[in-house]
Amino acid sequence: MNTQSKIYKMVLSAMFLALALVLPFLTGQIPQIGKALSPMHIPVFLAGFFVGPVYAAVLGFVAPLLRAVMFGMPALFPNATAMAFELCAYGLFSGLLYKALPEKKINIYITLISSMLLGRLVWGAVMFTLMGLGKAEFGVQKFLAGAFINAVPGIVLHILLIPILVMALRKYTVKNRY
Repeated sequence: MNTQSKIYKMVLSAMFLALALVLPFLTGQIPQIGKALSPMHIPVFLAGFFVGPVYAAVLGFVAPLLRAVMFGMPALFPNATAMAFELCAYGLFSGLLYKALPEKKINIYITLISSMLLGRLVWGAVMFTLMGLGKAEFGVQKFLAGAFINAVPGIVLHILLIPILVMALRKYTVKNRY
């Protein structure tokens, strides 16, 4: 990877990090579903598509921890800690899958949905571990509620918005930057 490509990825990663820190302020104003829209996830998924798995994974891991330290939300333990691993998985898997699959529109959806499922499994495993350390119970019902049932607004938003953004932004960027 040449210096120009590294700088390109770092600049885009910084932009995605800024979005991950700011977007929750915008959706937090929407009563009852603002948090469920999972706004911090959007820039991490986009990073997977545009800067590749390594930068996106680092961004995904850092974003919730940095936001917890800077703004107190999400709570550092267990929420931001579990989210760090979840978003790291989103960035990693979206970057890997998008790079591995042929460039077809349907593969954007396959990449996104597969990454969402894998990231939610990672989140569940981390929450199970963290809650076990604190002697709190985290079973299948809490996993399903946290990963899927309560997350429906965010899941729908991501499936509708992210592929459109990827397709639109791809028209204006150089292909295969990573």
